[in-house]
Amino acid sequence: METVKHPLNERFRSYLPVIVDIETAGFDAKKHPLLEIAAVIVEYNENTELVITESHAAHIIPFENSVLDPSALKFTGIDPYHPFRMAITEKEALAKLFKPIKAAVKRNKCTRAILVGHNPNFDINFLNAAIGRSKIKRSPFHPFSTFDTATLGGLMYKQTVLAKIGKEAGMDWDNDQAHSALYDAKQTAEIFCKIVNRWQQLEKLEAQTQVTK
Repeated sequence: METVKHPLNERFRSYLPVIVDIETAGFDAKKHPLLEIAAVIVEYNENTELVITESHAAHIIPFENSVLDPSALKFTGIDPYHPFRMAITEKEALAKLFKPIKAAVKRNKCTRAILVGHNPNFDINFLNAAIGRSKIKRSPFHPFSTFDTATLGGLMYKQTVLAKIGKEAGMDWDNDQAHSALYDAKQTAEIFCKIVNRWQQLEKLEAQTQVTK
């Protein structure tokens, strides 16, 4: 079994944080299809700092009899049937992403993944709906627990909008790439790592202060 020097099993109650972003053709998980999904895996480096280690993404064919909301398509700029999208079915896309996620869960000695997202209730609902349609019995994700970078951003940076949190965190932001699932997932992952690493620095500083008292 592949192992890592600093597994994450003790950091988040045996959960492995996986940052997910989903682009859809509407807001109803039951009738509007997934169009893009991206998952970013984060792990400890040699210095026990949380960093991005893997990124995976897929363009998805709208499921049969799904409804496409024109306003949602205009907002994302996605043409679901563009020939160069190289889109695959929901089931194929989830299999593509779940394989490396399960491997990361295993090497970090975790029990399962936990979805990290920006206002993740939207993402987890669409993910669960796609899992149900695909009849996947063993999802690596916790079915309802999530981490929310909007909440964490409000705490750390006094901002809740993803782009504004990124700017407060000193990150570059490309509005032309925004609303691409992979770009948004990577940016969200960078924010999550910055917040977790900053918290760990504060914990170490607090521990040192207690020792010197």
